[in-house]
Amino acid sequence: MKLSIKLLTVALFLISEMVIAQHPREIISRMEDKMKGDASYMEMNMTTVRPRYTRDIGMKIWSKGDDYSLVFITSPAKDKGTGFLKRKKEIWNYLPSIDRMVKMPPSMMSQSWMGSDFTNDDLVRGSSSLDDFTHRLLRTEKMDGTDCYVIELIPKPESSVVYSKVLMWVSKDSYLQLRTENYDEEMKLANTIIQRKIIRLGGRELPSVMEMIPADKQGNKTIITISKIEFNPPLNDEFFSVQHLKSIK
Repeated sequence: MKLSIKLLTVALFLISEMVIAQHPREIISRMEDKMKGDASYMEMNMTTVRPRYTRDIGMKIWSKGDDYSLVFITSPAKDKGTGFLKRKKEIWNYLPSIDRMVKMPPSMMSQSWMGSDFTNDDLVRGSSSLDDFTHRLLRTEKMDGTDCYVIELIPKPESSVVYSKVLMWVSKDSYLQLRTENYDEEMKLANTIIQRKIIRLGGRELPSVMEMIPADKQGNKTIITISKIEFNPPLNDEFFSVQHLKSIK
C-alpha cells in the first residue's frame, strides 16, 4: 500500500510538472532563470560584420533583474569608457570624450547600438520578456536536432517594445533560448537571433555565441561571444547609478 501511494505521488508530481512546463509564461520564466539569474556579470566581445569591414568591441555588463543594467565598453581605445545605464524606465549614455551624460528618449530605443545590428532596446533590455508581452505556445519542433517549444510573444499595448511580434525557440530539456525571430510593425521578419556553441559558463551549460542576422541587409550580421559569466554577484541598486557609470573602470 505504501509503495502504491509513493508511486501515485511521483506520477502526480510528474504530470503536474509537465502541465506547468507547457504553460508558455512558465517556459519563458524558466528560460530567464536559467540564462540570467537574479543578477549577473558578463564579459564579451561583439563583432559587427559588414560586406566591406569588420569591427570588434569589448564590453562588460552588469545586470540585476529587468530593472537594472550597466554596460561598460573596454575596447577599442577610442570607445573605451563609453557606458550605458538602465534604471527602471530610464536609459542613460555616458560619453567620456566630452564627459557628458545623455538621457535617451524612447524614440532612440529602436536605433542601432554602437553601429551593430542590435538596437538600444536589445542591449539594455528596455522591455521584459515576461511582463511586457502576452505569450502563446504555438507548437513544438526540432531545431538542429533539439526538441524546442515555439512561443509567440505579442507586446502589451502599454509596453515600449519596438517589435510587433516575437517568436522564441526554447529547448524542452534545458530551457535554453536557441532562436528568436523579431517582426516589425508590418509583421515582416526584421531579424533573427541564433544562440549556439553551448559551453559551461558560470557553472551552467549555456550558449556562448549569439548571432544577429537582419532580414533585409544581405552580408550583414553581428556576433556576440561571451567569455565569462558570474551569476548572482553582490550588486545593490546603488551600483546602477549615474555617478557610478561615470567612474567605473
